[in-house]
Amino acid sequence: MIYKKIAYEGLENYNGAVVAIEIKTGGVLAFVSRPGFDPNPFVVGISNDAYQALQKSEDQPLYNRALRGLYPPGSTVKPFIALAGLEYDAISAQQKLFCPGYYQLPGVSHKYRDWRKGGHGSVNMNEAITQSCDVYFYRLAGTLGIDRMHEFLQKFGFGEKSGIDLVGEKAGLLPSREWKQSQKNKAWYPGETLITGIGQGYHQVTPLQLARATATLANHGNIVTPFLVEKIVGAHETRPGPEVHKGVLPLNAKNLNDVINAMINVVHSERGTAKSLGRSSSVLIAGKTGTAQVFNIKQNAKYNENDIDFKLRDHALFYLVCTCR
Repeated sequence: MIYKKIAYEGLENYNGAVVAIEIKTGGVLAFVSRPGFDPNPFVVGISNDAYQALQKSEDQPLYNRALRGLYPPGSTVKPFIALAGLEYDAISAQQKLFCPGYYQLPGVSHKYRDWRKGGHGSVNMNEAITQSCDVYFYRLAGTLGIDRMHEFLQKFGFGEKSGIDLVGEKAGLLPSREWKQSQKNKAWYPGETLITGIGQGYHQVTPLQLARATATLANHGNIVTPFLVEKIVGAHETRPGPEVHKGVLPLNAKNLNDVINAMINVVHSERGTAKSLGRSSSVLIAGKTGTAQVFNIKQNAKYNENDIDFKLRDHALFYLVCTCR
């Protein structure tokens, strides 16, 4: 209960969700969607006026964002793309790629921009994850291709339900050539591969799904099914909740360690995108920040967050794994 309270208060006045999973078992420590609502009136009989107020609220308190909210993963997908690059031998951990602040496909004038206007210079995988370099992952995504990215991300549970002991879970969306052809009757374009590599485009995840994928990464490929019910107490017996293991992904230990070490630098390096958290932390944290655009920005247009409606501002995501120092 204390985890839920801390998570709920941590969201402050922002709408959002927090999911915390015990990686060895899949047990859910916190499962929070904000804003919430008082469930007690539903037990004794909620009035029509009170129910309509909940239904019509712009903040949608009845909507379980942790279970059903669909969001672009943004840069939180980058460690998984990096691991795919290593596992498929598409790149080495020390290989450097140059980031001038944008990337262009051969023969195409469109510029795929990096979040840092001046670019990051030459960066290897650790530096690219630490600083969240978009251009590095545009390049890596182009080398991998959408087919291999889809195959690899699917292994971590992207694009499917986690199997949690709740009803109403959404599966998210992991795009592929076949999906686009069947759903939109259109071919897959190279530019769509690039933006998938930084968690934009068609890719959508639930906070629960992202938490489970992160748990699998932190658990060195051990896949668990999240569950809320710790034990079931009946008149004649008490039995544990559904601790379900779904196998182990055959991942190279060195590749995993390379990616996890980069995620530690995200928090504890002076160039990390979450360095402010690391400065005040008493535990060792591996994490990844992510920002996902709600709408497209035109080429050469300037983006000023203060000039747009609050509900249209970028989504912010963050996942972490903590271990004692």
